[in-house]
Amino acid sequence: MEIGFIGLGKMGFPMARRLVEAGHQLTVFDTRKEAVDKLIEIGAQAASSPKEIADRCETVLASLPSLQASLEVATGTGGVIEGTRVKRFVDLSTVGSQMAVRIHGLLAKRNIVQIDSPVSGGVGGAEKGTLAVMVSGPRADFEVLKPALDVIGKVFFIGEKPGSGQTMKLANNFLSATAMVATSEAVVMGVKSGLDPAVMIDVINAGSGLNTASRDKFPRAVLPRSFDFGFATGLMVKDVRLCLEEMKSLGLSMEVAEAVGRLWEVVIRDMGPESDFTSAIKPIEKAAGVVVGGAKGGSHAAK
Repeated sequence: MEIGFIGLGKMGFPMARRLVEAGHQLTVFDTRKEAVDKLIEIGAQAASSPKEIADRCETVLASLPSLQASLEVATGTGGVIEGTRVKRFVDLSTVGSQMAVRIHGLLAKRNIVQIDSPVSGGVGGAEKGTLAVMVSGPRADFEVLKPALDVIGKVFFIGEKPGSGQTMKLANNFLSATAMVATSEAVVMGVKSGLDPAVMIDVINAGSGLNTASRDKFPRAVLPRSFDFGFATGLMVKDVRLCLEEMKSLGLSMEVAEAVGRLWEVVIRDMGPESDFTSAIKPIEKAAGVVVGGAKGGSHAAK
């Protein structure tokens, strides 16, 4: 299948690489030449702009870091909307349902179908092809896309309503964000009272407290103090904010979500948007006067 791919960052590059390795004919664009060059080496072709990709390919995928980037790439000057061949724009980014609907409306005026297809599973999932891929859009276009999307992960058809995939992604990432800060608070409590955090995580993972943070993030990135799980704090905070906006627009009760949102605002303030999101535990540790983990997964008082 001929596919255009825009955005070769931490998530986009491994997804694009898997598509090339699976035999798809990929034309790629990114502002970073080194990322483009690496894919050219294994068989991709380069384009000079999103418009050029949309001139050459019927299907254009994008993996971008912000709402504004998705809007500009899809509908801005020199964007996909100006392409002469493109039939469908597949946004793998997390932009929220309102932005997805906005992009859908603008592209529809040029008879371009917008496919909402956010993904979950982090850099590791992108590299292994095990992402959860949440697709909303016309069923016929989904069927055309599915063989390519199968290469990057497990594909779920959410529905035909524009933005539905984004709503699903925000629900998922809200739970992921909640698990990270809630588990941090629980483990810091234990360490403050003298428990071994490594033993705590083993018990939680064998019991009813098991969650994605205790199962994946703590063993790999928190207890060893590497904080390198591969997802930026800025991106997590963006997703939490979008989820709060979505809940508010639906008139929902948001007691837990608002508390989680406040915690993540502290994390981005103290740790910065470029920090790994597993560093969310650090402000909680600081307030408690302890440090969780270390070389042996132990604990010690903060200095």
